[in-house]
Amino acid sequence: MRLLPTLAAALLAICTASCSSGAALQRPVASWNDVVALPAPSVGQRIAYGSGAKQFGELRLPTGRGPHPVVVLLHGGCWSAEYDLDYMGHLADRLAAAGIASWNLEYRGIGDIGGAWPGTFDDVATGAAYVHTLARTFPLDLQRMVLVGHSAGGQLATWLAAAHHVAPSHAQHALAPLPVRGVVTLAGIVDLRDYASGSGSCNKAVQPLLGGSAQTVPERYAAASPSALLPIGVPMRMLIGAKDPIVTGEHNARFAEQARLQGDDVALEVIEGAGHFDLVMPTGTAAKRVQRAIKDALRSRRKH
Repeated sequence: MRLLPTLAAALLAICTASCSSGAALQRPVASWNDVVALPAPSVGQRIAYGSGAKQFGELRLPTGRGPHPVVVLLHGGCWSAEYDLDYMGHLADRLAAAGIASWNLEYRGIGDIGGAWPGTFDDVATGAAYVHTLARTFPLDLQRMVLVGHSAGGQLATWLAAAHHVAPSHAQHALAPLPVRGVVTLAGIVDLRDYASGSGSCNKAVQPLLGGSAQTVPERYAAASPSALLPIGVPMRMLIGAKDPIVTGEHNARFAEQARLQGDDVALEVIEGAGHFDLVMPTGTAAKRVQRAIKDALRSRRKH
C-alpha cells in the first residue's frame, strides 16, 4: 500500500487497510517482560566483525544449499548498552524457517566505552558491511538483502540504507556499499529531532546518543536522523502498533509522507491492537505481517 498525498488521507487509508485485513489482536499488548520470558531462540554462529567485546553478530542459515537471501537485523533498546541482540533471535529463527538467512548485529551503545556518537554508527556500518566477508564462506545471496530494525534499530537500519549520504571525508565512506533491496522498520524511530521532543525515557536517550540537542549539535542530527537523509533511495516497509506508547503512528506517518514527497517508495501499516513489542513476538497477527513485509522487501528493486 502506498501512502496517499496528505497525512490525513494517509492515516485514514492505513487504518482502513489494517481494520479490513483481519480482526484486531484480542490479547493485551505484549510488554518487554513478555519478550524476555520467551524460551531462548536457537544459538546462532557468533562471528566477530571487530576486536571489541560488542563488535560481533550472529549468523543464522536456513537448511539447503543456498545461496540464501539475507536480512541484517538491528535490535532496539533506546541505543542503550543495557539491551542486546538476543531478543531479535526469535525473528531470526522465523526467517530461517522461511528460507532466509540473517546477520543479527550487536554494537556499542550509550554507556559502553566508545558507544553513542560516533561509535554506535561506526559499529553498525562496519558490522553490516561484514556481510561481504561472510559471503565468501557462507551461501549468502547479497543481491537479495534487506535491513530490518526494531525501535532504535529502525533508526539505525534506515540510516544505514541512506549511506550514500556519507561524506567522502568520513571513514565510513570507504566501506563497501550494501546493495540492499529495502528497509523494514518495526516501530522504528525515524526522525530524531521529532522523537527527542517527547517526554518518555527512550525519547530522552536521543541527546546522549548524539551528545547534545539539535540546537547544540545540529550537524549530528543532520547526519544521523533518517528524516534528514531523504530520499533514502530504497523501498521502505514500515510497521507500527496502534497501541504503541513508545513510538507513535503519527511519528511514522509524518516521516512516510515526507519520504513519499521526496520520491521514496514507502508503505506504512498500522497494526490494530498491537503495541511496541508485539512486532518482535514470535507468534500472532503482528508476526505474520512482519514476515510478509520482509518478503515483500526482498522482492523489491532498488531505485538507485
